Amino acid sequence: MRDLIVFGEDFGGLPSSTQHLVRHLAKQHKVLWVNSIGLRQPRLSVKDITRAFNKLTGRSNAVTQNMLGPQHVADSNDQGNITVVNLKTIPAPSSKLSRKLAQQMMLRQLKPVIAELKLHNPILWTSLPTAVDLCGHLGESAVVYYCGDDFSALAGVDHKTVAQHELELIEKSDLVFAASEKLMDKFPNEKAQLLPHGVDVGLFSTPVPRAHDLPSNHRPIAGFYGSLSQWLDYDMVKHVATAMPEWDFVFIGPNELDTLMLPKLSNVHYLGPRPHHTLPSYSQHWNVSLLPFVDNEQIRACSPLKLMEYLAAGTPIVTTPFPAMVPYKNHVTSVENAQQMVEALEQSRHLENSPVSVVSKDSWQNRGNFVHWMLELL
Repeated sequence: MRDLIVFGEDFGGLPSSTQHLVRHLAKQHKVLWVNSIGLRQPRLSVKDITRAFNKLTGRSNAVTQNMLGPQHVADSNDQGNITVVNLKTIPAPSSKLSRKLAQQMMLRQLKPVIAELKLHNPILWTSLPTAVDLCGHLGESAVVYYCGDDFSALAGVDHKTVAQHELELIEKSDLVFAASEKLMDKFPNEKAQLLPHGVDVGLFSTPVPRAHDLPSNHRPIAGFYGSLSQWLDYDMVKHVATAMPEWDFVFIGPNELDTLMLPKLSNVHYLGPRPHHTLPSYSQHWNVSLLPFVDNEQIRACSPLKLMEYLAAGTPIVTTPFPAMVPYKNHVTSVENAQQMVEALEQSRHLENSPVSVVSKDSWQNRGNFVHWMLELL
């Protein structure tokens, strides 16, 4: 069994697909997880300056962690074998000099940890193109690029810099996993493998008590959880919430924008971020799950985790159309505009719950088993 050196987001907050997969792989592979090394240079805002300072001082931006040295993380079944490190680095370096400096900074910090962990024939796995300058310098036996987003369209990314890093990473990779068919088009056929997102079927399908902070005034609730970013159609949300004052609209997740763009209406409730394991206590108990996305390149390339989790939770789903939805089109209600969403919500009592069997084959365990098999072939 070969070990893994993983470059991903900050370990701890709402888990990404990378975290789900690596937690499963950690049951068979020793893992060194490197917290986010950044996808853009900081701008003049308090949030960005704080984040840049944290990267330069080796601090994590995850809600649940702020450690300086290597930390061991066990999963909920105490089967994990993951060591998490924060690196002092320069976020998304673009010039040759800054890239070289960032590379040397990270290598000086990583090599002692790798030696201490005695990693066996490790595979370098990265979900961030900005890790490309470390490829070939960590004693890895292979390089795997896991692409879960279209970085050319992703908000909050230095697109030109990351695009250059990504081109180099594709060249250096032995295997590329892509989360959607649209993303597959970017990569050479001989290297690319489709790996759609999975779902924790047990977590989201097992009945749990209602969350105490859900509105409890016996009104119907339409809910959304996930990052509140540029991919949400805030005009649609405002129109629908205004047209349906008898409904409550609940939003859960971190706000990624400089200001909160949700409409200031009495029936719109922003609860902020919630731990991932608590989300079923919301999604199982609201009347309809919402995916009010705008139609942009990022959404066309995405494979949203929350769609799978909504399906496992079993509540009716009303969504705007996007490609990753198509395999599940018989189990969701697709709307093209705000008026159609109003009509869908008005008819929600007649919408059928999706059967858990729809996503049972898409469990993270099945995805992880497939990835483990692919890694052993490298």
